[in-house]
Amino acid sequence: MARVSLDEAVVARLEKGGERFEVLVDPEGARKLREGEDVDVEEILAVEQVFRDARKGERASEQAMEEVFGTTEPTKVAEVIIKEGQIQLTAEQRRRMQEEVKKRIVHMISRRAVDPRTGTPHPPERIERAMEEAGVHIDPMKSAEEQVKEVIKAIRPILPLKFEEVKIAVRIPPQYTGQAMGVVREYGEVEQEEWQPDGAWIAVIKLPAGVQDELFERLNEITKGEFESKLLEREEVGGP
Repeated sequence: MARVSLDEAVVARLEKGGERFEVLVDPEGARKLREGEDVDVEEILAVEQVFRDARKGERASEQAMEEVFGTTEPTKVAEVIIKEGQIQLTAEQRRRMQEEVKKRIVHMISRRAVDPRTGTPHPPERIERAMEEAGVHIDPMKSAEEQVKEVIKAIRPILPLKFEEVKIAVRIPPQYTGQAMGVVREYGEVEQEEWQPDGAWIAVIKLPAGVQDELFERLNEITKGEFESKLLEREEVGGP
């Protein structure tokens, strides 16, 4: 059953084999499908039909669909149109979706990169200013992961960035292990771990340098400052 209303839907258009094919689709659902998420195509269509001109209500011929897509099944044809075609966003939809993707890109950079002059992460506001100064364009229909490398390339002349990973050892007192272990695994990869006779948990973790302080803040809250840590290794790596 289609869940998106006609008022919220936008046109996804694909021109192929000398024919034009259109479907009416939820823009956010279309973006997720294009990013590779598991999306039920039927649920993001406003109408389970393929059009030659959606605004005029002119349906695509079954012969043309069979010739171009090898099927006349609307959801299968729609999936190809959404993945390969153009999404006709309204100005407000484009602005909102661009802002969402931009925030994710900023978050990724702030977590993974540090200022080589200080060794500390750049605040998100500073990254946003650099993006504006560099004239970065965000494609609302591409994921943050697809665009972050180009953004980094654009802002590096303005904002010094270094991508580092650190390897640290932490010791969590026994009364806090339950909650702290989950938090540690959220932030990095546990390479080694062992339990001490008193029930304390010791782990060696590899994580982006930019999130080290954030991890320590959370562990401080959980353990009331009773956890121990030691920096074992710091290594420069490529960007995301």
